[in-house]
Amino acid sequence: MANELTIPLLPCPDIDEIASFYEMLGFEITSKQARPYSHVALKREDINLHFFGMDGYDPEQSYSSCLVIVQDTAELFEAFAAGMRKVHGKLLTSGIPRMTRPRLRNDRYTGFTVVDPGGNWIRINKAAKEPEATTKLAKAMENAARQADSRGDERQALKILEGALKHADGSEPELKEAEAFRDELIERVRASEPRPGA
Repeated sequence: MANELTIPLLPCPDIDEIASFYEMLGFEITSKQARPYSHVALKREDINLHFFGMDGYDPEQSYSSCLVIVQDTAELFEAFAAGMRKVHGKLLTSGIPRMTRPRLRNDRYTGFTVVDPGGNWIRINKAAKEPEATTKLAKAMENAARQADSRGDERQALKILEGALKHADGSEPELKEAEAFRDELIERVRASEPRPGA
């Protein structure tokens, strides 16, 4: 067989909220129903995502994820970021929902992750394999990205990156990108900490 199509069906507490979020990212609703169960289908070019509503669903406890393989992660990221900035005035980088930035490795951008209002991790990856990192700082950025953006462990990612930055000599081509990633991780860690009196 050829030309098969697989589309993930992901849970969410509210299909209207999910639909609004993805419309902000440039998706269009192709189908929506409330009965016999709530369901919304969204599409952006060849990317198809379907969601079903689940009463009592807690996005903070979500383990749902899917991969989206694209030719150019930077182009898609910029399109998503523009939609997010238009609606929110900024890129949402912490909490739920949020979006990570593509990480620069050897002058090429790699994948990024969108965490939607349902807590689903939509992992956008490049179709071609990236070259191996060559500097210690580049390797640390890869490890930190794996911890934060794939496993959701921002604290471990920050520890890895801060350790590498302490040993950087300033000549690394990815130094500014690493510092920006560190600052983003600090913001993400702060956003995940319990607020006083909460």
